[in-house]
Amino acid sequence: MTSAESSDAVCYTSTYRHGVDEKRRLQIPAKWRPADPEAEFSLMVWTNHPAGACLRVLPPKQMKRLMAEIDAMPGGDPNKPVLKRIIGGQSTQVALDKAGRICLPEDKARAAGIGSEAVLVGLLDRFEIWCPSRFAAVEAADNVMASMALKLME
Repeated sequence: MTSAESSDAVCYTSTYRHGVDEKRRLQIPAKWRPADPEAEFSLMVWTNHPAGACLRVLPPKQMKRLMAEIDAMPGGDPNKPVLKRIIGGQSTQVALDKAGRICLPEDKARAAGIGSEAVLVGLLDRFEIWCPSRFAAVEAADNVMASMALKLME
């Protein structure tokens, strides 16, 4: 990574709770917005938590990295086309409007249980969008595991 890339890198930290309007538009925190106004986020339903699905959001650089990792897999690996179909077929590109909002596709918002409010959670290099009640369950589970996870940083 060049110094220009590292200085441009957005760090997705903190947790935000925002309203979702009747058109399913959701405000993205100003410090999370890409410098390039034409850049799009890749959004997909993420089902890997017992509390339920959320929306996983990859910024352009992370999506490009993920695509490169999949392309680097051996051609004969049966997981390669599966990953391409799942990620390619189930992700959506969303752009910021002039007010710094993204529009959540109806099917994805419904799958993640997102209605009139959403919680945006930073994951350092990407972020998630949660239904507030599901995120409360995630937060409780994370708090149970926090002491073990934090020991890894000692």
